[in-house]
Amino acid sequence: MAPMTATAPLTVGFDLDMTLIDSRPGIRACYLALSERTGAYIDADLAVTRLGPPLADELVNWFPAEDVPAMAVLYRRMYPEIAVAASPAMTGAREAMDAVRAAGGRTMVVTAKYEPNARLHLDHLGIEPDVVVGDLWAEGKARALRAHGAAVYVGDHTGDVRGARTAGALSVAVATGPCPAAELRAAGADVVLDDLGAFPAWLAGYRAAEASRA
Repeated sequence: MAPMTATAPLTVGFDLDMTLIDSRPGIRACYLALSERTGAYIDADLAVTRLGPPLADELVNWFPAEDVPAMAVLYRRMYPEIAVAASPAMTGAREAMDAVRAAGGRTMVVTAKYEPNARLHLDHLGIEPDVVVGDLWAEGKARALRAHGAAVYVGDHTGDVRGARTAGALSVAVATGPCPAAELRAAGADVVLDDLGAFPAWLAGYRAAEASRA
């Protein structure tokens, strides 16, 4: 995993959906609106139980594959008005970001969500990471994590665990999304927390341990 050094501040990456924000209400409403707009059946309640992978991975369950790109464009066009205000911050999200800053570190958000919409969520909630990178999923997230020297990546999905491990970052998982704690551990998460409320205390212990090894 990427170590902290005297010259490089600690950089911690966070996933967005179901890690920093509870996007289920907004995404559910957007899927219902897309269904009404197109006439296609979408089980929105089912869809929000499997958040994490890219939008196209869900849309292909409800539309012919050749229609998915156009449906993704329509969904993303509708999304800001329908989904952003409806999606609250997760418990401990702001405190987790504040804890990294208080430690002199940098924060980044790396998400599979369409980046402009990810930024709208963060702006609406007043969460201000140093870096936002969208449109990356699972192992693909490692590109951004490596580019910014992230030592830790926090997410709720096994795909986030794979992204952290591919990047050589410590994988901290929160059991607030579709993957239960046991599944996150089995995927290789180094740390599993109930939610981000436990993150500041964990971070303090992590920094102390790293300092003792320096």
